[in-house]
Amino acid sequence: MIKYIKLKTIALSAITALVFTSCSDDFTEVESKGSVSYGNFWKTADDAELAINGMYDEMKTSEMFGRGFFWYINASDDMITGRIKADADNVKNFVCTGDEGYTANMYPRAFKVIRRANDILKNVPEMNISEDMKNQAMGEAYFMRGFFYFWLAHSYGDDGENGGIPIITVDNMEDPAGSYERPTSVQANYEQIVKDLESAAELLPLFTEMSSADYGHAHKDAANAYIAKTYLYWSQYDESKYADVVTYADKVINSGSGRALIDTDNPDQDYRLLHSHLNNWTSEYIWSVNSGVNGGSILTGVMLENKGWSKYNGWGYYQPTEELYESFEEDDARREVTILKYGDEFPYFGENRSYYSENSLSGFQFNKYMYEFGGESPIGTNVNSNGDDPSTTYNVPLLRFAEVLLMKSEALIMQGQNGDEPLNKVRDRAGLNAISGATIEDLKHERRVELAGEFANRHFDLVRWGDAEDVYSKPLHGRIHSDRTNPDSDYTIQEVWSSRNYDPTYMHVWPLPTTVIEGSGISQNIGW
Repeated sequence: MIKYIKLKTIALSAITALVFTSCSDDFTEVESKGSVSYGNFWKTADDAELAINGMYDEMKTSEMFGRGFFWYINASDDMITGRIKADADNVKNFVCTGDEGYTANMYPRAFKVIRRANDILKNVPEMNISEDMKNQAMGEAYFMRGFFYFWLAHSYGDDGENGGIPIITVDNMEDPAGSYERPTSVQANYEQIVKDLESAAELLPLFTEMSSADYGHAHKDAANAYIAKTYLYWSQYDESKYADVVTYADKVINSGSGRALIDTDNPDQDYRLLHSHLNNWTSEYIWSVNSGVNGGSILTGVMLENKGWSKYNGWGYYQPTEELYESFEEDDARREVTILKYGDEFPYFGENRSYYSENSLSGFQFNKYMYEFGGESPIGTNVNSNGDDPSTTYNVPLLRFAEVLLMKSEALIMQGQNGDEPLNKVRDRAGLNAISGATIEDLKHERRVELAGEFANRHFDLVRWGDAEDVYSKPLHGRIHSDRTNPDSDYTIQEVWSSRNYDPTYMHVWPLPTTVIEGSGISQNIGW
């Protein structure tokens, strides 16, 4: 098994930048510059390892899985922006241009990773290194290319007038800048994503076959899980793909790596500890942002109370709504783990604190990401000492095993079959009674409450289900307390976000940044 280089030093990061800027990082400028550095690079095993690590740089950036794509998820009915910021509000209100500072860099940054993956797929087969290392490098490259195309495809592409996202592979990566066209349908992207991820699954090991030094790198279950999710998204255009969702969900379920829910029949504790660094590498976490006190996803600190009650530099974004809180069943153990409301007790910097907020616009805060802030001295131990980079030791999840089960349940229900078994496994962990003859509405509910506040993407669920127009036509509410500094103060339920004019004829995708349109020659998504 490869022992990966840890990209910690300035010198190593500089080498990475030198190597990968010798070929353009952006698909709008894909011509090889033919520099000496690039030409001399693809020689040794160390070069291959450095190239592999270079693909993972963007996973941790604020523009990608720190906040980036979460601004699109924030458009859902589960949360509000939390602080008055024009760019953020414009995205949530569907009056954005694509040039908002919070979202403008996601598209080109994704293609930066795609370019790096293509460089590996082009050069590694000819390197004089072991076959095992070649397979590992190429498996990870296929995975990362497919993974980033997955996010681009459903965010910006459709089966209508817009079409898909330009497909850049080794075969055409050296074509002139500006010569790439959008495929007529995003289904072409989904086909390519599945092809990439299948190649990755063939080459990559199971997570349980990896050494701890390799954790955070792609593996077989992650590839198969994202194939299942790709087919789930594809199914909105082609219902025959639901059968493929089941097939690939079962590949994860039966992979031999011991995938299972964290379930010891103690629902409150199970769901609480699930969302902590204690379970970063256990059976439920399939793909996450590898994080720590020196960097990682900042979503944990972004969701923390603004200024963190004078203990830490929380940013105060993405606050839950009354609608989300009320969507939980009364005895659902997930509700209090997911959401803090006034008067709820929680550990914070070694003290038991009763929740209140002078800043929350909804009167709530997400609790899922709070565990690492509970210790007496968490800074430098479980929390980044730099409050401007508020990562923690919790690996923010992008896809959990619970979602694999719910994808399988949804696909079975949509085929007219019984989806009770996988759905009820998720409900049982939450301490809830089983459902018999689960409907698609049961599935929608379960997906919402299990995955609230996560990258599972509630907004796109509403879009692909055809529910977005109706849901977004209603205002969102919060609990406004008479004394914001008193956890026991009275509250009234008030509107905290106005209804929005969501037009499903074009708002089902997001606008492309102007720089992408100007640099590539591809068209803006219609209506934006």
